[in-house]
Amino acid sequence: MTFNSFPSNTVGLSALRRSFAISAILPAAIMAGLWLAGCSERSTSGAGAASSSAPASGPAGKRSGGTPGGPREVPVPVLAATATREDLPVQLSAVGRVDPYSTVTVKALVGGQLTGVHFQEGQDVKKGDLLFTIDPRPYEALLHQNQANLAKDTVAAQHAEMEMKRFSNLQAGGAAAKEEYDTARADYDAKQAQLLADTSAVEYAALQVEYCTISSPLDGRVGEKLVDVGNLVKVNDSSLVIINQISPVFVSFSIPERYLAVVQRYVAGGEGLIVKAVVPGQEDRPATGTLTFINNQVDVATGSIQLKGTFANEDGRLWPGHFVDVTLNLTVRPNALVVPSQAIQTGQDGQYVYVIRPDMTVENRTVDTGLAVAGVTEVTTGVKDGDRVVTDGQMRLIPGAKVEIKSGLLPSPKAAESAGAPGSRATSKPPAKNP
Repeated sequence: MTFNSFPSNTVGLSALRRSFAISAILPAAIMAGLWLAGCSERSTSGAGAASSSAPASGPAGKRSGGTPGGPREVPVPVLAATATREDLPVQLSAVGRVDPYSTVTVKALVGGQLTGVHFQEGQDVKKGDLLFTIDPRPYEALLHQNQANLAKDTVAAQHAEMEMKRFSNLQAGGAAAKEEYDTARADYDAKQAQLLADTSAVEYAALQVEYCTISSPLDGRVGEKLVDVGNLVKVNDSSLVIINQISPVFVSFSIPERYLAVVQRYVAGGEGLIVKAVVPGQEDRPATGTLTFINNQVDVATGSIQLKGTFANEDGRLWPGHFVDVTLNLTVRPNALVVPSQAIQTGQDGQYVYVIRPDMTVENRTVDTGLAVAGVTEVTTGVKDGDRVVTDGQMRLIPGAKVEIKSGLLPSPKAAESAGAPGSRATSKPPAKNP
């Protein structure tokens, strides 16, 4: 029984082993089938995408136009300007401050009660116009007293003169001693000295009375009234009003010391250097003056040198204490080739511009630049007179790209002027060391 049952157990174990092997292989086969199906689907979708995008492949700026001839190039819209020749000013720019030509602080020369103010605050006055009056009565009384003393001493001096002459005649006839004549002569001299003292006292008292009326010492504009009527003022104590002479007027500004030699060279040429001052908000109306002052030393703290320009300021637009944009014109560089500053681009090989060729394609040209003044830049090499250069839209361009000039996108004249377009001449950058 035992021997006969052994083969049947052997067969059962083999079947069991086969079932275990099949159960282990089946999941692996299922996973392999799923993986092959996914690869086939990705391959199919990738081929479809490649076939659908194939017509759009090619260089930037080109796309399919639907014609059998191939892709059609789309022009890039740009703004452009023409390189021109013009006289380019060599300038130095700075921020300046308007200073009065003269400033006078009015104070009282006599003490007393203020009895009158004869101007309006902010009024223009002329030299000699009455400003204040101080009560003159105490000084007039003193003047009258001194005048009386002068009259009394005048009579005494006349009597002393007669006595001196009488003793002189008596001494000559031997009727009077020499000591008597000397006494009369000394009395006469003393009376004459007293007359001089009385005369000086009268003149001083008259001057005090005159000081009771305070007049403007110059043409200018008065400021705020600092003392009202009825107040007591002291001699040379408190200020009554400040007068600024604003026609003409100074504009003070500073430039780096490295430009001092350049300015001195042009000043030594004998021609007055023109200074222009622009009041904020009035860029279209610059005031024009001349350079009249170069300080005698450089400020060691800032490394700058102070200059002053004198302006007639007949219209009164330049106001003391106001900050203005100053331009010092050194000379003019004639017939310079210029392009708008926004046309100049900077790359790995230096500065360059995009030049539009006759077939409306662009080429990249390396340029050398000089002065940059009021929105235009001088170009010394790389561009010729009459070349059209791209001023906006360079980021979308490559050499050989086709462009279309959009004149409708040009900025308005006011916007161009405010942005520093050619012709505004509002600002500039300093010239080279030896312009």
